[in-house]
Amino acid sequence: MLSLAKAKQAIEASEKKAQELGIAVSTAIVDDHGTLIALSRMDGALYASPRFAFVKASTAAQLRLPTEKIGQFTGEGKPYFGLNTLFGGEFTPMAGGLPVVLDGKIIGAVGVGGSKDVSQDVTCAQEAKAMLEKAH
Repeated sequence: MLSLAKAKQAIEASEKKAQELGIAVSTAIVDDHGTLIALSRMDGALYASPRFAFVKASTAAQLRLPTEKIGQFTGEGKPYFGLNTLFGGEFTPMAGGLPVVLDGKIIGAVGVGGSKDVSQDVTCAQEAKAMLEKAH
């Protein structure tokens, strides 16, 4: 189980990496069902970035995959084409959402949004994920 204290530490790890990269992002931490535990928007981050971060984290938790892999199943001609449009946009194939795994079980997920280059979102999310997996 992810605690609020651990979620805050993960957000700090994500924000530290964002500062090193010279960007401002939002970071969301959710439980294994995709329910929000903690959310932070750095000063200067896009106003829409908290929503991006939450949807990425929630998608990764509920579908049990990094969000960048979801496009492999939801793109045109794929078996789950249109999944990302269901439920009012609850799911996204945008990179930056990562499941958090402990002892082979998904215990939650991290989502980062707001950079102009989604690879930077992924880098920040990886920092938060690593902190959570190491902290347990």
